[in-house]
Amino acid sequence: MVTADQLVAHAVGDYLLQSDWMATQKTRRSLPALVHAGVYGLPFLFLSTSPLALLIICVSHFVIDRWRLARYLSWFSNRLAPGPHPSWNECHDTGYSEQRPPWISQWLLVISDNTLHVLINSWALALTRTRNGRT
Repeated sequence: MVTADQLVAHAVGDYLLQSDWMATQKTRRSLPALVHAGVYGLPFLFLSTSPLALLIICVSHFVIDRWRLARYLSWFSNRLAPGPHPSWNECHDTGYSEQRPPWISQWLLVISDNTLHVLINSWALALTRTRNGRT
């Protein structure tokens, strides 16, 4: 279950604590992505002391952001619609066709990215609560 405190921790870590350097460089170089993932995890210290949960949250955040995995999810989900489908070369920036207005493609990518993070975070926190005998 996704809770309000998880959403707040995500927003603080992904927006309030992310510098411009992290935001602009995290898909180009690993160091900014690592720093961002580490800083992103800080608000989750208020929700869990489980090293496993925090590791899952930070590592998954690094991987998703460093390689912009949400664009692959967007591209794949668009393949579920009737064709014709644009090639990956036409969609590689956001997962959406170049025919879609860029501002919409960017926002949809941000929404997909946030959804991935929130779902994984929720799973990690629930997993560690279950492992510790709490429900």
